Amino acid sequence: MEDLSKIGASSIMHLPDDCLTIIFRALDCPTDRESFGLTCRRWLHIQNFNRRSLQFVCSFNILHPSSFLTKSLDVQTVHLHRLLRRFQHLESLSLCGCAELNDSGLTRLISYGSNLQNLNLDCCFKVTNYGLSLVASGCHLLTTISLYRCLGITDEGLDTLATACLSLKYVNLSYCSKISDKGLKALTQRCRQLQAVNISHCESISGVGFKGCSKSLTYVEAESCKLNLEGVTGIISGGGIEYLDVSCLSWSPLGDPLHGISFSSSLKILNFRMCRTVANSSIIAIAMGCKLLEEWNLALCHEVRISGWQAVGYYCQNLKKLHVNRCRNLNDNGLQALRDGCKSLSILYMNGCVHVTPFALEVFKSHRANVCIKEVEVMCISPYFPFR
Repeated sequence: MEDLSKIGASSIMHLPDDCLTIIFRALDCPTDRESFGLTCRRWLHIQNFNRRSLQFVCSFNILHPSSFLTKSLDVQTVHLHRLLRRFQHLESLSLCGCAELNDSGLTRLISYGSNLQNLNLDCCFKVTNYGLSLVASGCHLLTTISLYRCLGITDEGLDTLATACLSLKYVNLSYCSKISDKGLKALTQRCRQLQAVNISHCESISGVGFKGCSKSLTYVEAESCKLNLEGVTGIISGGGIEYLDVSCLSWSPLGDPLHGISFSSSLKILNFRMCRTVANSSIIAIAMGCKLLEEWNLALCHEVRISGWQAVGYYCQNLKKLHVNRCRNLNDNGLQALRDGCKSLSILYMNGCVHVTPFALEVFKSHRANVCIKEVEVMCISPYFPFR
């Protein structure tokens, strides 16, 4: 800077690129960052070089799929190629909702995907195994990938991805109907840093593909899956599971497989919502075995009876949140068991329990004034999974 002042170059335009880069990175407001690039070609180049994330306008939120209907941007291969050539140091790329994007649109990732860590391909319906192989070839540093409703992806594509991207930590496979335990096994066996997997609505997965998974796996979301006992024990086989969602578990002619969860000693959040046929014996076994449970959703679990509620009250001493909405067999005696136990309970989600009398509810409130009873039915919210 002293040398610049000697020659009278005091304008900001004379600052070296590294100084301008520091200024650009200090800009928190997206509008300011865009304005920076509009100043001149040199500043635009600095903006392009330092851009780390890119999200298309057609992207939408999984929690609100209807937003997909309001986005009509048709992202073609040529658009993506130009942008990847312009922003060559991206670490995060979201293409979710780009329904017309096909495999050829991903070819530039071979050249410009070396820094990419997060990739979202939700509802990219035309992307197939070949497209996923292009991702695998160019994005070796990938840690997060979401393939929600990528209906063209099969076990072969997942195998290719798992072979090349060994650093994967977060993988969303929900609604990938062609993925089975074979592809899941390739993922869990090769990616030993895996922390979170979503297999919700994957009808071909029983859970056995998790067998022998790494202890790093702490989160599994398996809503509306056809899990069996071997699959459930496979999910917890790594010993690190803290969050497990098996809500809306499909009925099995082999009986209730959920008692296998009782061996998961590290479990903190468990979602059984709408597991209508979960056996009372499974509830007792889990209450006895999962001593670290902090939140348990038992909404619409109609087979939980008095001995089950007594087990929850007696053994779940770390439980802070309990969901019992519309539990058909929760009665006054069951509520008393929860009142006399669950010493750490702070929130009880309860409505539609037709066998609980107003008097029993008032007694509960008087004895446990520190417990907030909420009638609204909410889902278990995980702090772990990034695809929200």
